[in-house]
Amino acid sequence: MHQPYSHPDLIAFLTHIKKKFKPDSVVCIGDEIDGHSISFHDHHPDLDNAGREFRQAIKQLSKVYALFPKVFVVDSNHGSLVYRRAIANGLPSGVIKPYREMLQAPKGWQWSDDLVLKASNGEQIYFCHSKGSNVLKVSQAMGMSVVQGHHHNQLEIQYWGNPNGLYFGMTTGCLIDDKSLAFSYNKLSVKRPVIGCAIIMDGYPRLLPMVLNRGGRWIKKIV
Repeated sequence: MHQPYSHPDLIAFLTHIKKKFKPDSVVCIGDEIDGHSISFHDHHPDLDNAGREFRQAIKQLSKVYALFPKVFVVDSNHGSLVYRRAIANGLPSGVIKPYREMLQAPKGWQWSDDLVLKASNGEQIYFCHSKGSNVLKVSQAMGMSVVQGHHHNQLEIQYWGNPNGLYFGMTTGCLIDDKSLAFSYNKLSVKRPVIGCAIIMDGYPRLLPMVLNRGGRWIKKIV
């Protein structure tokens, strides 16, 4: 999501997906906040300072909390920027608030480095922010189906098999506002972010792209 720089139709899109598919488990694949103002890269001078950006991020996340009060969240490079900054400046972990308290999230939001969930067909699926740009190789290395994110220009499923079964590697895309100055570093690239998410039904993956019009807004109910 990269809050507060998420797509303007984020909540409408996720509301539609929740109503249509009624998921029993929800995973945020990381980068719930952007942390542009405290990143280790250049900061755009026309964006908010750290305090205002953080407050805006929590304001936007509160809408997601209301929609999904229970979410598994995996650790990520943007989501962990506060902790990475603390380490870089010599602060011990004990002086930093836990994720849930820091982001004012409900008790149903649980953070972990990564996780394995069992699908309704009994197959185990590994979730992480990213273990490499080639999700097929990640899945093969793990020896199980894998879901990851991080790579904004990828929304894909790749399958592979061995004598024990059929497995997939899936990259979920992103839910950012590509027009935001926070992503101006990418404006000259021919590859554009693919906006969307994914769902697993009966153990099988499905991509859910947010189809946009030429103005960059969601063409509603095309999922």
